[in-house]
Amino acid sequence: MDMHELTRELKVPSDSKIVLLVADGLGDLPLEPGGKTPLETAATPNLDELAVRGILGGSIPVKPGITPGSGPGHLGLFGYDPLTYRIGRGALEATGIGFHLTDRDVAVRGNFCTLDAAGKISDRRAGRIATEKSAPLAERLREVKIPGIEVFVEPVKEHRFVAVFRGDGLGGHVEDTDPQATGVPPLKPKAANAESQRTAEVAADFVSQACKLLADEKQANGLTLRGFARKPDLPSYEEVYGLKAAAIAVYPMYKGLARLVGMDIVGQAQTLGEQIDVLQQEWNNFDFFFIHFKYTDSTGEDGNFDSKVKRIEELDAVIPRVTGLDPTVLIVTGDHSTPALLKSHSWHPVPMVLVSKVCRTDRCTSFGENEAIAGGLGQFEAKYLMPLALANAGRLTKFGA
Repeated sequence: MDMHELTRELKVPSDSKIVLLVADGLGDLPLEPGGKTPLETAATPNLDELAVRGILGGSIPVKPGITPGSGPGHLGLFGYDPLTYRIGRGALEATGIGFHLTDRDVAVRGNFCTLDAAGKISDRRAGRIATEKSAPLAERLREVKIPGIEVFVEPVKEHRFVAVFRGDGLGGHVEDTDPQATGVPPLKPKAANAESQRTAEVAADFVSQACKLLADEKQANGLTLRGFARKPDLPSYEEVYGLKAAAIAVYPMYKGLARLVGMDIVGQAQTLGEQIDVLQQEWNNFDFFFIHFKYTDSTGEDGNFDSKVKRIEELDAVIPRVTGLDPTVLIVTGDHSTPALLKSHSWHPVPMVLVSKVCRTDRCTSFGENEAIAGGLGQFEAKYLMPLALANAGRLTKFGA
């Protein structure tokens, strides 16, 4: 019996409310041995107060030593084993912008790039071209015609777009064409298995035609394709937890993840303050709220320790607005660690605090990595967070006689 079978069996109705506030890439490292992390450096009186009232621990996104992408990191927090449910980036991007994938679709994330006269990449993101300039280019790519295949192209943001190929016999396992380097040409689409050979051929045809359509552009005259993926099949929050769930996110990828597990995407917030406004407006309409805060991750990837500190303080400042709604369970954590020292995602456990009226509090008095190591939750795989949330919310009955 897996965890979802168990929660299906034990779930009970309740009017309790659960809030999961995810600060992307929250976990970190000190810049030097014995120093403090950004979370420990930041002034966080409100998060520290949650630490006193709640119970701390360290979340392991996938398995010890495994560095997750944002997709697996969030799936674990949502209670879906990331090793069982593997979702490609293309499906996340497509779903995140509201594109409804079918069983005949393969979605892929596209990046506009800049090619030099020799066809080599000089800028992998086309100078992070502004969305108002890139969107018409994405729409221009709708002119691509491939026999037997429907081609859909949708703008996303800045240099990113989504392409969806619809047809028969398309597998979802094609290698990325982004070489992750400049001074070299984009890679050719290469099938990872026999079932995806047709998809690789379609992608190569798409790239060839697209580059001709972009040839006269100075900034975005090329493209790379990443994260080929078919539509995943995931049970919904309603099915496995009995929860009517809402997602309050800014970036399309996280909306896509939430939509794939059956959450409703609510609001059009662009700032953290606006996200909390949406939370307040929707409070009576849902049982579970997922709130995503991106900028603790992006500052970590930039290697900007001080900016990450400021973003954590920004997060701390809205905590009273959340607690003012009196959620039955409030959880604050991250989907993975993004140490500024490494400028990348990492495998380190992520600090977590869970607050409810029935949690068994520990001796922790502040919210940070070192305190979390000593917290009462210990270190556990993220996929077990949802059963803990349900239990603290009074939504699970007894197992067995």
